[in-house]
Amino acid sequence: MILADRIKQVGASSTLEITAKAKSMKAQGIDVVSFGAGEPDFDTPRNIKDAAIKAINDGFTKYTPAGGTAELKEAICRKFKNDNKLDYKPSQAVVSCGAKHSIYNAIQVLCQKGDEVIIPSPYWVSYPEMARLAEAKPVFVNTKRENGFKLTKEELKKAITKKTKLLILNSPSNPTGTVYDEKELFFISEMAVEKNIYVLSDEIYEKLIYGGARHISIASFNQKIYDLTITVSGVSKTYSMTGWRIGYLAAPQAIATAMDNLQSHSTSNPASMAQKAALEAMMGDQSFISTMAEEFKKRRDYMVGRLSAIKGFSPFNPAGAFYVFCEITGTGLGSVELCTRLLNEVKVAVVPGEGFGWDNYARFSFATGMDTIKKGLDRIQEWASKQ
Repeated sequence: MILADRIKQVGASSTLEITAKAKSMKAQGIDVVSFGAGEPDFDTPRNIKDAAIKAINDGFTKYTPAGGTAELKEAICRKFKNDNKLDYKPSQAVVSCGAKHSIYNAIQVLCQKGDEVIIPSPYWVSYPEMARLAEAKPVFVNTKRENGFKLTKEELKKAITKKTKLLILNSPSNPTGTVYDEKELFFISEMAVEKNIYVLSDEIYEKLIYGGARHISIASFNQKIYDLTITVSGVSKTYSMTGWRIGYLAAPQAIATAMDNLQSHSTSNPASMAQKAALEAMMGDQSFISTMAEEFKKRRDYMVGRLSAIKGFSPFNPAGAFYVFCEITGTGLGSVELCTRLLNEVKVAVVPGEGFGWDNYARFSFATGMDTIKKGLDRIQEWASKQ
């Protein structure tokens, strides 16, 4: 079989790969502790599930407009206005099959052969693959731990060329949990405006922030950066709805229209009943979010403390999301070898940092119960003490 050249460049998602392997081992009856999951372990709130059930019982099971129902788009615009200080019309919003799909659509619409996409590193595993699928060139900018894994003005300026079309910004970040502050986002916005570069702002973890950090949307600074920004979010992380596959974005009208057209010829609309569930999530009781975030903070604090005490491990304390990005240089192993050994020898699944561009790190998810976290870290600590 002869495959298209563009698909030959794309590898499997390391995060999904390790999670799938752990699930396969569990299905065989093996007691595996998984720190791989990129999804909350909380159940979807009852009111959201009830809304989907009602939609099914009411016969709301047919096609909707390709880019989402009018009522859900209106709710998205209200959310952007209230939470992010962003004014969008419903026609500027596009609902897709998860935020991953939203990002894919945006890159497909904006980028083509010869374009360059700036991606701060460490990065979410799918960003470079999506750029390559659009035949664009990913340009990685290595950030520094001492700078909180944040892109600096000097680093960004050095990476920009005449071919730069897009900058991907992820705050809070997967895998580091980094949250950019107002000053840091403002200089990025100034540079983007000066060089006429689009910004794809992936804000899927915006509600999961700890301590004194706060979320700011880069598009909120002024009209110029607003006109260059595609703002992405979704219900999966905020409401523990990963399997419902509802993500969304808002963008300048011409870009939103193009993405709607693209989606109409690829997936068409997201599932109708899932859109009703998302509508209830955004319009209903929001207390679930703070409850989940408080529990995640407890888990974060515990995991960071425990990893700090394990020989060869040096965790970075995240300000958001639900991952601990941990340096493993002290183990003397690369991330793939370490994670393979942990899975095979002590039945603990951890995601190699190689997939995020940093082979001397590994990503631990704390989106799992405290008992599970304790069990997994106990196993790793015992393993490390014998090395």
